[in-house]
Amino acid sequence: MNKEKDELRSGRRALIPIVIFLILYLGNGIFFEYVRPIDGHMGFYVVSVVLAFSISLIAAFLQNRNRSFDEKIHTCAQGIGDDNIVIMLFIFLLAGAFSGIASEAGGASSTANMLLSIIPGRFAVPGLFLISCIISMAMGTSVGTISVLAPIACAVSQNGGIALPFCLGVIVGGSMFGDNLSFISDTTIAATKTQGVEMKDKFRTNIKVALPAAIVTLVLLIINAITPQGADVGEFEFSLIQALPYFIVLAMSVIGINVFIVLITGIILFIGAGAVTGSLTYTSALISLGNGMSGMFETIIVTILVASIAALIKVNGGFEAILSRIKKTAKGRRGGMAGIAMLTAIMDVATANNTVAIVIAAPIAKQISEEYNVSSKKTASLLDTCSCIMQGIIPYGAQLLVAANIGRITSMSLIPYLIYPFMLIITVTISIIRDKER
Repeated sequence: MNKEKDELRSGRRALIPIVIFLILYLGNGIFFEYVRPIDGHMGFYVVSVVLAFSISLIAAFLQNRNRSFDEKIHTCAQGIGDDNIVIMLFIFLLAGAFSGIASEAGGASSTANMLLSIIPGRFAVPGLFLISCIISMAMGTSVGTISVLAPIACAVSQNGGIALPFCLGVIVGGSMFGDNLSFISDTTIAATKTQGVEMKDKFRTNIKVALPAAIVTLVLLIINAITPQGADVGEFEFSLIQALPYFIVLAMSVIGINVFIVLITGIILFIGAGAVTGSLTYTSALISLGNGMSGMFETIIVTILVASIAALIKVNGGFEAILSRIKKTAKGRRGGMAGIAMLTAIMDVATANNTVAIVIAAPIAKQISEEYNVSSKKTASLLDTCSCIMQGIIPYGAQLLVAANIGRITSMSLIPYLIYPFMLIITVTISIIRDKER
């Protein structure tokens, strides 16, 4: 009995690196965002997530004096060298290159403008939601989608006399739909690879939760749009050639073609589209590919750091301590699913980064799924969905901050209009309660 108590106490101490990370990142973020803001800086980006995790890793190394430094290095190497982590790192690089070349070639803006041009003015806001869902599915990035669509949302707001927070909140919600489901989203990659699940299997499980929430959101927006007041949104220029690669990539992803093939094909298609339309030159193509890959470096470094910290926490009994806590409250498979959902949501609130939240929660979630007989595809779905829910709601996350910054309003003003994330909370809850998986 005393031995079990000592192991549990030791396991709890193994979680200290996570506490240090939360104090450094979340604590400083709140301070610089709401207590003492710094002009020109988002509060939650004053302290780099890489720096916070680096200090946490040092703390993890200082624990457990029974293990030598070399043994701890070997533990980290095993964590980083996991097959799923290596595959994830390579996909991150390709996804960055794809995003960079697609943006430079004008694909995202052309696709958005093309769809918006065929939507009646009165239904501009439901159209914005639908467009943001499609663009984010194709791009695989919520922040990228918001960056492209926020200026258009501002134009719709101004020309149609529609509340700006409403327009921006709608595209934030739609961008989280695609971030959650896209085959090339870093959250999808992280969730599936850490659980050893095929992307198509996770997609089929995920769509049963995400699509009903999206449909309800769209219906509510259409009902709101059926008013005497229309919205003269103006005219938007687009190129069908520049937009076409996105639809091809989206189709390939849904069919279930290997993500490496999808990304490489998308890159080649956008290079071709850019060359044909003149939006790309040899120089700009090289620069955009390089910048896109560089933009993923922080995510890659964070993944490596988190894999190292998680490996050390695991051998020190930290995961067992969390599992024992969940076991005290969770009852049956539904309880295990609820535990995975809550764990992921809390990690995202703490890190303000849905990919990082997934990478941190994934090893623990995998153990919970094995303990409570939750399928790997369901676990991957919960990881991705719950992280995207919180990331689409927290006012200090990059998504709301970017949208608010472009619209020159406060991120808090967007929260009442985040219809889709709130609908998603309901559908996820229902899916857990009504779980009939065998």
